[in-house]
Amino acid sequence: MARRRRKQLPQGSFPATIESLSHDGRGVAHIDGKVTFIPTTLQGEEIQFHYSYRSRKHDEGILDSVDKASDERVEAGCAHFGICGGCSLQHIAAEAQMAYKQEALMDAFERIGNVTPEAVAAPLHSEPWGYRRKARLGVRHVFKKGRVLVGFRERGTSYLADIRHCKVLHPSVGEHLEALGDMIMTLSISEQLPQIEVAVGDDATVMIFRILEPLTESDEKTIADFCAQREWTPYLQDGGPQTVKPLHDAATLTYSLPQESLQFEFLPNDFTQVNSDINRQMISQAMEWLDLQGDEKVLDLFCGLGNFTLPLARRAESVHGVEGDTALVERARQNAIRNSIDNVSFDVANLYDEETPAFKWAKQKYDAVLLDPPRSGALEMMPLVAKMGAEKILYVSCYPGTLARDADVLVNQHGYRMVKAGVMDMFPHTAHVESMALFVKD
Repeated sequence: MARRRRKQLPQGSFPATIESLSHDGRGVAHIDGKVTFIPTTLQGEEIQFHYSYRSRKHDEGILDSVDKASDERVEAGCAHFGICGGCSLQHIAAEAQMAYKQEALMDAFERIGNVTPEAVAAPLHSEPWGYRRKARLGVRHVFKKGRVLVGFRERGTSYLADIRHCKVLHPSVGEHLEALGDMIMTLSISEQLPQIEVAVGDDATVMIFRILEPLTESDEKTIADFCAQREWTPYLQDGGPQTVKPLHDAATLTYSLPQESLQFEFLPNDFTQVNSDINRQMISQAMEWLDLQGDEKVLDLFCGLGNFTLPLARRAESVHGVEGDTALVERARQNAIRNSIDNVSFDVANLYDEETPAFKWAKQKYDAVLLDPPRSGALEMMPLVAKMGAEKILYVSCYPGTLARDADVLVNQHGYRMVKAGVMDMFPHTAHVESMALFVKD
C-alpha cells in the first residue's frame, strides 16, 4: 500500500487575531473557521504567523511578528525563551500570568464541575526566577554541534534545546548547564548518559546521573571533582529508582517550614514541591482555611513525607496520614520523630484500589480531611471521603480539570459547599496550575 503523503503546508506569513488562550497557554485564532494554535501570543493581539502543522481538526503556527501587541506583553527574561520548552508564558507579565491561571481554574469549575466557589482567594505568588528545586534534565551528545546539551526539550519537538543556562532552575544549578555539558563531553560514556535529576535542599544540591554503561575510574574522578567545585553531591542511577546511590558520600537533603518550626528530611528522588517559597505559603493558607481548634481528628490523604501532616498535627488532636509509597511513609514517620510530634500515625495504601474502604482508617469518622492527589485527582475517593462525616475538606490540586470533576461530586452529589478556591503559582512562566479549594458541610 502506498504511503499517504503529508499534506504540504501553506507557504508564507499570514495575519491572525488572537481571540483567547488555550489551557496550555497557546494563543487561539480562527482561520477560515478552523482553530489555529499559535504559541507566545496574547489575547487581542494582531500578529503574522506561518504554519507548522495542519490537521483536519486544527492547525498550528509559529509567530513571525506582532503588529498590535497586548498591554500584558513583556520581554522574556531568558534568551532561550521560544526555543526551550521548559517555559511557555515568559512573554506575559507576572500579574497577567496569575490572572490567566485563576481564569483557567474558574473556567474548569464552570465547564467541568458545574460548581462556583463562594469566594475566590488572591493567588499565591513569589519570586518567579530561580525557584525550581526539582527537575529532570535531558542530556544528549550532539556530534554536529560538537557539544553535549543539557536541559529541557525544544518546544513541540523531541530534541533537546541548545541552552547555556536556565533562569527558572535554582541558580546553584541553572547557571552551570553549559559547563556541565562540557564536563560530560570528556567522559568515556558521554553518549550513554541520557538524564540528570536535580534535587536542591536548603543546604545541599544533589545531581543524579543516569548512566547506561559503567563509569571508568577517570570518569568518576571527573564527575566528583566537577561537583565538588560547585558544592554538588553526585549520585548515580544505573537502573530503576531503587538503584539510585551516591557516587561517594551521601548528602543530607532538608527543607524547612520556619513558620511551623518544622524541618523535613528527604531523599534525592523523593517527591517534594519544586518551589519552596510557594510551599510555605501553601501550608500557611491550608492551615488558615481549615482553622483547626485543637480537638479535631484529621485525615491526610496522599500525605507523601508529611508535608501537610506535621503542620496539621501542630493544631489537631490527632492526624492520620495515608500514602501509597512505602518509602515515603517511612520518611513521614521519621520526620515526625525528628520534629518530636507524637500525635500522628500513618498507613500505606493504594488510594485508587477498590479494597481501600476495607482498611480500618477508612471506616473512621474525621472532623477534617485534606487531599493532595496527583494530576489524576481523587475521584475514586470522593464517595468514601463524603461518608467520613468531615465538616471540612481541603483539596490541593495540580490540575484544574480533575479538581473540578471531583468538586462536582462533593458539591452536587454529597451536599458540600465550595466556600473558597484559588490558585498558587508553583511554576511561574509555565501554564501549570496548582490550586486549593475548601469544602464545608453545614
